[in-house]
Amino acid sequence: MCGIIGYLGPGEAPEVIMDGLARLEYRGYDSAGLAVVTPEGGFAVRRAEGKLSRLAAKLAQEPVSGHLGMGHTRWATHGRPSETNAHPHLHGDVAVVHNGIIENYLELKQELVAAGHSFTSETDTEIAAVLIAEERGKGGGLEGAVRRALGRIRGSYALVILDRTQPDMIIGARKDSPLVLGLGEPGEFFLASDVPAFLAHSNRVVFLHDGDFVVVRGGGYTISDLAGDRQERPVDTISWSPAMAEKAGYKHFMQKEIFEQPRALVDTIGGRAKAGEDDVFLPDLGISDEELKDIKRLVLLACGTSWHAALVGKFWIEGLSRVPAEVDLGSEFRYRSPLVGPGDLVVAISQSGETADTLAALREATSKGAKAVAVCNVVGSTLTREAQGVIYTHAGPEIGVASTKAFTTQLVVLYMLALHLGRVRGTLDSQQGQKLINDLVALPGLLQQTLENEQEVMEVAAAYAEAQDFLYLGRGLCYPIALEGALKLKEISYIHAEGYPAGEMKHGPIALIDHEMPVVVLANKNDVLEKVLSNMQEVRARQGRLIALTESDNQAARSLADAVIGVPHSPPLLAPVVLTVPLQLLAYHVAVIRGTDVDQPRNLAKSVTVE
Repeated sequence: MCGIIGYLGPGEAPEVIMDGLARLEYRGYDSAGLAVVTPEGGFAVRRAEGKLSRLAAKLAQEPVSGHLGMGHTRWATHGRPSETNAHPHLHGDVAVVHNGIIENYLELKQELVAAGHSFTSETDTEIAAVLIAEERGKGGGLEGAVRRALGRIRGSYALVILDRTQPDMIIGARKDSPLVLGLGEPGEFFLASDVPAFLAHSNRVVFLHDGDFVVVRGGGYTISDLAGDRQERPVDTISWSPAMAEKAGYKHFMQKEIFEQPRALVDTIGGRAKAGEDDVFLPDLGISDEELKDIKRLVLLACGTSWHAALVGKFWIEGLSRVPAEVDLGSEFRYRSPLVGPGDLVVAISQSGETADTLAALREATSKGAKAVAVCNVVGSTLTREAQGVIYTHAGPEIGVASTKAFTTQLVVLYMLALHLGRVRGTLDSQQGQKLINDLVALPGLLQQTLENEQEVMEVAAAYAEAQDFLYLGRGLCYPIALEGALKLKEISYIHAEGYPAGEMKHGPIALIDHEMPVVVLANKNDVLEKVLSNMQEVRARQGRLIALTESDNQAARSLADAVIGVPHSPPLLAPVVLTVPLQLLAYHVAVIRGTDVDQPRNLAKSVTVE
């Protein structure tokens, strides 16, 4: 999740851009750069690896001047963090900054290399710069060149494009990645990933829609679709405080990050899984297919929320690839002289890649000869450097301490790993692989449907926010989600909550149930629904207050519940991801009602870097 800002106006572009990047740095901090069209008609480019302060230092030593420019703060996806991979990317007269993933970049790169073009970076973004420059060379102006180039690109993007020969023009386009147009003083325009980038200069905003193509030129702007048909978008006036602006209008970062999950899943799936194909593409796995065939066992290592993801991953891996899988807490693993070694594949899961216990467990396993793969959200973190391979989650920076989008993207990565293992080892045929991938590609849409049901969740939260204890129940694939739902409630509302496999309720927790105990039951349609309904009857017989998460046509579950949170129909294997979202929203709204510090709950840190 990168940060973009473009500027055209009477002010000094470098100053506006650097201020905007500072306000967008939460979106990425691996590298940063800017390009400004100089009065002489050239590009002045400054780029630096690392945080924005390093770019600022470079600009102080080598200042630039101009009234048209753009900047970028990067969260690395394709290509390691480096000055070479930092944006903007230039080719000929064209400069580009990009947020998103170009899924067919390898195909396009081969085509462009064959046509005689060369590349200097490892990024997918440079493809866009070269492609636009190539189309530009065919004549017809920059606007036509960009339209033709975008017609060849598959994937997600927010793009800002400049041509040094046209110093009064800036172009923006968006698809599945955010881009907004800011309107300043007469003749002054901004294009940015988020409103905070230019809020110090203007509060007049045009929120661009997916598929919009905006051309700023000659003191005005036009918005159209990719085919050139005009689109009308209203001008909104923003009244946010600076703190609210950073949250894009959401009350808390956690709420914002919950609602970012469809986009985070698109970014994590993009380039790895395509509808109609029968296997996923995991280029950085670091383990060959032949080695995967020889793996005797998987060991999943994690802490906290990531451990819950690992528990779901165990179900998927064993079910799809028939490889035995164990799940271990990083904090416990090395203290029991674990039986691990050659023939084992360790999958270490950590949002930050710096979790001390998970790192120690990884080192213990690899010292005994096991191969290791990291599942991580932070490029270049310690975990990713020490593992043999990595599968990055593309959740983007997660500011709220209670993990939300990092968890659901971890689930998606583990699903893809299980699918790939199944294809490589022959336990899934091509038709099964296609079905599983098609289901995965549709998953972000199911999460979006779930989020549209927030009002129902708020009503349930209001009814039960004063409870002192909660019990969460699930079976099969969904019992780790019951654990995660309970953890979320504990973390941010400080209510005592326990998650249990529903079949274990009779082995202790049932003693706690009375008329004051809310019991949240994951009652989606699956092959164990009858068992779950029986558990609900047992709760009801003891006057427990049942809250069911279920589909609209599941009358059996709805008739037993005191309150219902609706969820869309989903493939049973992917139900854990869908059911996670309303549990996050429930915890969030209960915490808001109780007045706790949602984003920074007491005693917790975002990354546990000490044992």
